[in-house]
Order: sequence, then C-alpha cells, then structure tokens
Amino acid sequence: MKIQLALDRLTREQCFSILEETYDYIDWIEIGTGVIKEFGMAIVREIRETYHHKMIVADMKTCDAGRHEAKQAFEAGADIITVMAFSHNNTIAETLETAQLFEKRVMIDLLSVQTRERVEELHELGVNLFCLHIGKDMQQEGVLADRSLYQLIEGLENVEVAIAGGISEKTIGGLQALDIAIVGSAITGSSNPRETSKAIKRQAG
Repeated sequence: MKIQLALDRLTREQCFSILEETYDYIDWIEIGTGVIKEFGMAIVREIRETYHHKMIVADMKTCDAGRHEAKQAFEAGADIITVMAFSHNNTIAETLETAQLFEKRVMIDLLSVQTRERVEELHELGVNLFCLHIGKDMQQEGVLADRSLYQLIEGLENVEVAIAGGISEKTIGGLQALDIAIVGSAITGSSNPRETSKAIKRQAG
C-alpha cells in the first residue's frame, strides 16, 4: 500500500519541513486544497523542483472548468489532480482528455457519493483512479474511513483506489485491501512526523 501524505492547513515552511522529515516513508505528496488556495501554483512548482522523484497530487477538487484547471496543475508539475465526483460528465471528460495530453492522471474524489451507479458511470467515462473519502467536517462527528466504503468500488476492473479520512497508525492496518492510504493530520500534526510516518509505512506493509 502506498502512503500519500496530505499537506493541508499548513504554512509553506511547515510543508517543506514535514516533507524533509517524512521523505523516506511516503510515496506520493499531496498538496492540499487549502495550501493551493493560499500559495497557488507556485508551491506546486516548488515541491516539484525539490522532490522530482515523488508523485505529486494537486488536490484541486475541481468541479467545473476541468480543462483549464487540469492544464494549470499539470504545467506546474503535478502528476495527478483531483476532481469531484459530482462534477458534470463534461467536466470529467475534459479533465481526462487533458490528463491524457500531458500523460498525467486524474483522481476522482468520491466525497459524499453514496451510490454505486455513479461510480460505475465514472468508470465508463474512463476513470481508473478513485478516492474513497470521509471529509474533515464528517470526521468531527466521529466518522472515519473504514472498510464499509469498499462497496462503492468493489469488483471494478483495472482501477486504483485511494482512501482518506482520519487514517492513522491505529487504523491503517484494516485498510490494506486498497492501493493508496492518504494520511494527513496523523503525520502533519505529530510532534515527530518522521517516526509517525515510519510507523504508518510499517503498518501499511
């Protein structure tokens, strides 16, 4: 299982400090929506230049103007951008087309999606990378990512699936059926991000 480190609600300095500490134990770097809103494509470029061997996910949460936003992120150095599953099919299609032109990828964020039908429709459009997602506000009510989310994607062929939502060293062991675990505050809020990321990577197998 790959570890995707989500950098969000952080300063530029905090992002780079945490990356320096965790580099050896993470696989993908996610530049969170809040960080992108604060620092724009400049921080995507900076992280790309500094960590050119890592996959970089720009968490754009695109829901419209897919071609334009995809082009922005890919030209800045992102390998993957996120698009919301509730977006219009034209937005999804345009983003996928743009990704193909740049030889990059699109991750569809399934936040609040509850029907298998929508996931199958997205798959038919050409989506092959999904994120099962319990949002931050839902987590405040005690809801965390768990195996119950699997039913949305179970049985789909030729897809990679990420999962996000309060994942920590304590919970990651139960999520190993998936490809990518997205870990944010368990690492970024840790007093020792290096040791925490090392422990999470060990539990992920």
